[in-house]
Amino acid sequence: MSKYWSAITRKLTPYVPGEQPKLTKLVKLNTNENPYPPSPRAVAAMRDELGADGANLRLYPDPNADRLKAAVAHSFAAHGITPTHVFVGNGSDEVLAHAFQGLLKHEHPILFPDITYSFYPVYCGLYGVDYNQVALDDRFELVAEDYLPPRAPQCGGIIFPNPNAPTGRVLALGDVEKIVAGNADTVVVVDEAYIDFGGESAIALVNRYPNLLVVHTLSKSRSLAGLRVGYAVGHPDLIDGLERVKNSFNSYPLDRLAIAGAVAAMEDQAHFDSTRKAVMKSRDMLVADMAKLGFDTLPSAANFIFARHPQHDAGTLAAALRERSIIVRHFKLPRIDQYLRITIGTDEQCMSLLAALREIL
Repeated sequence: MSKYWSAITRKLTPYVPGEQPKLTKLVKLNTNENPYPPSPRAVAAMRDELGADGANLRLYPDPNADRLKAAVAHSFAAHGITPTHVFVGNGSDEVLAHAFQGLLKHEHPILFPDITYSFYPVYCGLYGVDYNQVALDDRFELVAEDYLPPRAPQCGGIIFPNPNAPTGRVLALGDVEKIVAGNADTVVVVDEAYIDFGGESAIALVNRYPNLLVVHTLSKSRSLAGLRVGYAVGHPDLIDGLERVKNSFNSYPLDRLAIAGAVAAMEDQAHFDSTRKAVMKSRDMLVADMAKLGFDTLPSAANFIFARHPQHDAGTLAAALRERSIIVRHFKLPRIDQYLRITIGTDEQCMSLLAALREIL
């Protein structure tokens, strides 16, 4: 610690992202990246955006990213979404950060699951947001009634991922609606980073509930983790609040290439459908093959699985896989320390994982 740090800096416990190894020839199944390349149209759009000799990079991007907001709105036009319902940011993490500061910081604590995206308590520490954690049930499922009176205490907001991370379990849209409808006086944020791999998006509910904010990312199903683009869809009043925070922090969160690539990716529905379906097919095959090896795997609606072997320690398995140049995510946390979170790779990568597990077991 430095004597020059502020008091809040001293108190922070930062988020620890998944490892990004510098080694080559790894089977990298630890950070939920998409195994397939992004839309060729997105790559071409970014090249075009450069201009001759990269001349366009001397110009600031559109601070409002209006083209991207229009592209997102068009994707959900069937639900009555317009650009006024859309907020965009530098990855969904930035969008979530603005939501914590601008929409979830109130007198009462917010609620989120005890097993969930580990950035949530970090945001609370950074912005001084009190929180209470709500335990998932014995099957690691989120129970909607636990977020409703009389079970739930008065709260200043609710946030949860759907599908949940790192468990991969999905909450039915009807149960999401119960939570939103039952907390009309507070904001409910549904973090849908993985919804495109299974489940029904709560964006369908946005025009019925002014307290609902739904957050998406282009990092997973659009294969653009390296571009850092996320967005939120909600009532225009919520979006206006996020814009006020964003324009008090960074007026240009998305660069010119990110906007161009994201727009093209949102417009290429065929590529989006083909790659996400390929991931889902590989996921189902991997779950079946791991069951033959004795693994118990939670039902997953994400691009990863959460699995344990009743007779083998998860940490030992993760270390043994690493020795064979395969890396997965192991969380040393209560209730889940015997589970491995395994990203769905290509079929070839999944076969390498299975071969290594057979050898280890």
